[in-house]
Amino acid sequence: MKAVVQDTYGGPEVLRLDEVDRPALGDDAVLVRVHAAAVNPPDIVGMRGAPYIVRPVFGLRRPRSRVRGADLAGVVEAVGRDVRDFRVGDEVFGDVGLQSGAFAEYATARPGQLAVKPAGLTFVEAAAVPMSGLTALRALRDVAGVRPGQRVLITGAGGGIGTFAVQIARAMGAEVTGVCSTDKLDLVRSLGADHVIDYTRRDFAEGPERYDVVLDNVLRHSLSQLVRVVSKDGMLIPNGGQFWKRWLGAVGVILVKAPLLSLVVPQRIRHVTLSDKREGLLDLAQLLESGRVRPVVGRTYALRETPQALADFARGHARGKLVVVV
Repeated sequence: MKAVVQDTYGGPEVLRLDEVDRPALGDDAVLVRVHAAAVNPPDIVGMRGAPYIVRPVFGLRRPRSRVRGADLAGVVEAVGRDVRDFRVGDEVFGDVGLQSGAFAEYATARPGQLAVKPAGLTFVEAAAVPMSGLTALRALRDVAGVRPGQRVLITGAGGGIGTFAVQIARAMGAEVTGVCSTDKLDLVRSLGADHVIDYTRRDFAEGPERYDVVLDNVLRHSLSQLVRVVSKDGMLIPNGGQFWKRWLGAVGVILVKAPLLSLVVPQRIRHVTLSDKREGLLDLAQLLESGRVRPVVGRTYALRETPQALADFARGHARGKLVVVV
């Protein structure tokens, strides 16, 4: 099969299209013929091998898995003998994890990482959903417990997670403020944001407004600056960003500084983890089928253009999701 592979860490230049063997199918696995795969932050981390704290996961000296890509949509090609939830021919979407490799013609997944693709979505749209949609849903529903009428601020509102978060918060009845760049203001408004802030013209952290929930997908501000815009009984969810930090990235902020700060401030500071993917994908499918949430695909690429897709994503400021069509 064709796949985009890497044998060493580095920039997009280490990626190349090559012929490789199909992944082996275990008894409890599903083989998916990939139709589309979306780009996510872990793909950049796995390509670069940085921040260095991730090396035990991706491989200390070279990538443990040669193929990047976690989010996919496609058709079930084969199932292991212990699989009961899917059959050959099912159209599916899901997050297959960090080591499977979706930038390829075929990828394997565990049944718990997949769900049936909503009928109203194309494969490209469905591939854009899993990691970003799950992160937004977990953050707002499961971690923050957003309630109708609450004020929610979302940074990076025009990006992958942000476009889902704006819509999900709105569907939950919140009053939503989206922070984004000038060229994405109309997009964020169209997704249902009640208010938009152009960060090139105004710093939300210096304003008088206070919010019940702040989901920060960018981390351009310090935690002390962020908690000042959160109401005293509210919640801050720092999530991602800071790829320029070679050793810890955002991990040091999210898993070290945030828990320490939460001990001395009244605001709650929490982070998002993705577990029970199947359940979350089913919940997202309902939102998508109802029309309350729609994927935003900013650009598509051919499989051979995967290095360009990762290069564009790494530069930041992507509009919605970037998706590779296989």
